[in-house]
Amino acid sequence: MLASITPTTKTTLIRLGAVLAVYLALVFLAGRFGRAIVWPVNIFVTTLHELGHALGGLITGGKVEHVQVNADGSGQASILGGNIPIILMGGYIGSAVFGNILFYIGVRAGTLARSTLFIIGLFFIFSAFIWYAHIFSSLVQIFMGALLIGFAVKKWIMREILMFLGLASLMYIIQDFNGGPTSDLATYTRRMGFFSFNIWMLIWLGIVLAMTYFNIRLIIRKDKAPKPKETKPPKPVA
Repeated sequence: MLASITPTTKTTLIRLGAVLAVYLALVFLAGRFGRAIVWPVNIFVTTLHELGHALGGLITGGKVEHVQVNADGSGQASILGGNIPIILMGGYIGSAVFGNILFYIGVRAGTLARSTLFIIGLFFIFSAFIWYAHIFSSLVQIFMGALLIGFAVKKWIMREILMFLGLASLMYIIQDFNGGPTSDLATYTRRMGFFSFNIWMLIWLGIVLAMTYFNIRLIIRKDKAPKPKETKPPKPVA
């Protein structure tokens, strides 16, 4: 099986493994130093999560009052109207969609990396002013937006930044599913009924893992070199 892996695929797998190793080392092995480095990433993921709620509200006819991000990595999106189940799913499932898109662009679509970082950075800054919650939240969003725009001009690292942020978003979702009685999932369970909290947790987690699995398959499949066309030998000249 390993013999069938193309050099391009090996390079992709090495990049994936390196980004994952750096993330896990910072989170679980680097102690206070690692947590300090990962803190802006957690703030990014929280902002992405809350913006997922906001977009869920907007696309279902709601009005976003504010998007709040706190220093401890928690957050809140205040939305009037809209479809509550879609809004609640927007945080986790929306973050999974965004995370997979960022991850894919970082690995495969290098030409889009700069514009992606630039657009996300502008959107964070836009959110800080339009959906103002309090001064710290807005300053954090402006800082993150400016940082992303700054990375957009660093050609040598912008793809790895997108890979890292996409991976961090997915890992955060998986780690944060069992969030207690005030979590989005618990609220969704109370609203929807039908199944218990644990069943809905497995459904949501299954959706996230399925998206990530097919995203990685798509990435690896694009790395496979096309088979050369068979050519018929020339006919002998009489």
